Amino acid sequence: MSYKPQGAVAGVSVLPLTRPQLAEARRMRAAESFEQGRPSSEVARAVGMHPESVRLWEPGGVQALRRRSAPGRPPKLDDAQVEAVRTALELGAQAHRFEADLLTLERVGLVLQRCLP
Repeated sequence: MSYKPQGAVAGVSVLPLTRPQLAEARRMRAAESFEQGRPSSEVARAVGMHPESVRLWEPGGVQALRRRSAPGRPPKLDDAQVEAVRTALELGAQAHRFEADLLTLERVGLVLQRCLP
């Protein structure tokens, strides 16, 4: 039997789900169980929640259970820019000509100025 690290499929690494994504997946499993007519206690056990935490079907159906975007100010960076910053920071401080390999807040600001147009 060979060992496969959790989250790896055929040599492809899979990023772990975020906490909101896990919560949404749990709600979707609960919704499917309710649609199949299962009792609340069984649904609670299946999704790993306390029976009192499982609520009956919402009037909006599955769509009402989906994760909603966070309220507040929209992000200033698009996905491509966030990825460019992440890639630049993962290189480390010395790759950006800093003496020590330490990314301080000031240095991160300088890296941001350099990698964003």
